[in-house]
Amino acid sequence: MQNEMTVLQVDGLVKAYSGVRALRGVSFDLRRGEVHALVGENGAGKSTLIKTITGAVAPDAGTIALDGRPVAWMDPHGAAAAGIAVIYQQPSLFPHLTVAENVALGTERGGAWRVIDWKRRRRRARELLDRIGASIDPDAFVEALSMPEQQLVEIARALGAEPRMLIMDEPTASLGEREVASLFRAVALLKQRGVAIVYISHRLEEVFALADRVSVLRDGETVGTYVTRDVSRADLVSRMVGRTLADVYPRREAIGTDEPIVLQLDGVGHAASGVRDVSLSIRRREIVGLAGLTGSGRTELAEIVFGLRPADSGEIRLHGAPARIDSPARAIALGVGYVPEDRRRHGVVLEMSVANNVSLATLRAVARASLIDRAAETAAAAAFVDRLGIKTASTEEAAGTLSGGNQQKVALARWLAARPSLLILDEPTQGVDVGAKAEIHAIMRRLADQGTAIVMISSELPEIQGMSDRIVVMRRGAVAGTIDGPGATAENILAMALHS
Repeated sequence: MQNEMTVLQVDGLVKAYSGVRALRGVSFDLRRGEVHALVGENGAGKSTLIKTITGAVAPDAGTIALDGRPVAWMDPHGAAAAGIAVIYQQPSLFPHLTVAENVALGTERGGAWRVIDWKRRRRRARELLDRIGASIDPDAFVEALSMPEQQLVEIARALGAEPRMLIMDEPTASLGEREVASLFRAVALLKQRGVAIVYISHRLEEVFALADRVSVLRDGETVGTYVTRDVSRADLVSRMVGRTLADVYPRREAIGTDEPIVLQLDGVGHAASGVRDVSLSIRRREIVGLAGLTGSGRTELAEIVFGLRPADSGEIRLHGAPARIDSPARAIALGVGYVPEDRRRHGVVLEMSVANNVSLATLRAVARASLIDRAAETAAAAAFVDRLGIKTASTEEAAGTLSGGNQQKVALARWLAARPSLLILDEPTQGVDVGAKAEIHAIMRRLADQGTAIVMISSELPEIQGMSDRIVVMRRGAVAGTIDGPGATAENILAMALHS
């Protein structure tokens, strides 16, 4: 029965692509002033459901009603006119425009021929950014911003549209703890104003913190809708994956001090990026977590070690020998691998095949007389597809067609083929579902057990705590402290990250 507070009602939605059914009769409803979480593994149908609601694709069957009135399929412009706004995981901003201009594109109304009040535009952008605690210059060009900063601009733009219904697709995937807290405050404010919110996240702690109700999708079907306080995390995971996820963070034996040091940093810095006087060491078979707030210098430090930002002070030693790492090519030659944070821009080449992506760091191994041996390349990729459980129809399938978790596995396969002694992983499970996350964690554990030294950057405190043998906390470009992984608490990590 239609509730008078119901803003959106979806019944029996069906959608198929080339005979493959992405939605199999999904039903879903959203009420005024509630946060309704939508969870499920990659491929469960979440994205297709959102595309039908926002008019990006037309359903094959089923009905959609707004405020109790059935609506025919509408295009994205019609959805926006109806007060539906979306915050996507990957920011859809114009890189060559300023922050204020990007915000204005989503909030200002009027024809093309009008006088622009530039001061008002900047002031409005500043107000929206302040609302979510973002210290970003409205006059800055988007292309100069980090991924977390771009995500905050995307959130500010959506809030500025003053929607009646807001869909948030992994909005915190690239945010640090402070930005997440600001976003939570914005969500609470929107709820008070009666905005209906669909919240999609793989971070279940956020679901339990924010959502009034949660709906689970699996294989294109609605498993069920539950009042959040009445369902446990274990039950939710079981319903999502169809199996019990007994141990997300498998335990390992402590790494002995007799293991050789693979990487040693002594007073390393890069003035332009704010990294200063960093000293730390990583042993063979060890997983060292880099924790800290957004802007603390974690990613910048990783880029220094990989040669993207050559150090201008201090010393880097690999296997005990001084190393001048002035380019990624030099880093690779020295046995360093790097999976970056933004896999869709830098981790995998979306237009290239799985096989092409896997061989990028080891072209010489699959080349004969300066020509790529396609048979050798395909065989190597097929071995990693099997080894890592990459779900793809073929090694010739474009990487961009794979789910987020499988794209991340392709990025890992590239470096496993290169057999690095040191592997740097920046947000390795960002935006992937709980099943893929557990698989990636297991891969990391196996690599470490086989002798690889791993540096893992993560904004998820449970991941940092559960995966790290040691945790190095950064603040303002420097090391704030080091904590043993097994004894680390969220309070200890945040205390170091926030205070000197």
